[in-house]
Amino acid sequence: MLLVPALTGLAFLVLPVAGLLFAAPWTTLPARLAEPAVLEALRLSLVSATIATALCLLLGVPLAWLLARTDFPGRRLVRALITVPLVLPPVVGGVALLLVFGRQGPAGRWLEEAFGVTLPFTTAGVVVAEAFVAMPFLVISVEGALRGADRRFEEVAATLGASRWTTFRRVTLPLIAPGVTAGAVLCWSRALGEFGATITFAGNFPGTTQTMPLAVYLALETDPQAAIVLSLLLLAASVAVLAALRERWVSTP
Repeated sequence: MLLVPALTGLAFLVLPVAGLLFAAPWTTLPARLAEPAVLEALRLSLVSATIATALCLLLGVPLAWLLARTDFPGRRLVRALITVPLVLPPVVGGVALLLVFGRQGPAGRWLEEAFGVTLPFTTAGVVVAEAFVAMPFLVISVEGALRGADRRFEEVAATLGASRWTTFRRVTLPLIAPGVTAGAVLCWSRALGEFGATITFAGNFPGTTQTMPLAVYLALETDPQAAIVLSLLLLAASVAVLAALRERWVSTP
């Protein structure tokens, strides 16, 4: 009785991807991949996603440690607020970023007055939008790794005279390295595929803020073949992420 809905669900998930592969312009694919617009969107996507992931690592690992290793009033509320970007519509996230980091927003006005920095509709704005939607993936992964790590190793390091920072750097981080790696990969892939918050907060300017998802959206109106090529690049990135996380999430009998 379960075979028919199971096969239907499988077809529902596989057929769109198969259709994308079937419709791909394989004969002209190398030439289309070499087009300046495609290369520029690819370059901007890779650079912004990598910088956003580095920012998430810088801020997210300490945040995950705070949630996993310290007890403070309102910790559950803080954890819930951190996971909000996971369920928040990306466009709403972009509007929220615009209200806070825009020129009329409190943080945006301070950045412009103090440092002369303007985030909306800039490449830096792309990084901020991607980091906003991607950081929860990193925090959740690292927090889970911290909770599952054996704390006895840290206690032994403390009894041997290691400082808290030394214990964290030499003991804790190596213990949770797989979780940090998995979170970073998820964070990078989420940043690479971000669309709604980016187009709302940073706009869609070729060479400045037009990442691959935005280029796909624009190409659908003018050059569907180019949209398919860009979609294939994003599909390849997704497959690479699955391959990187296979040992962590996929077990073989």
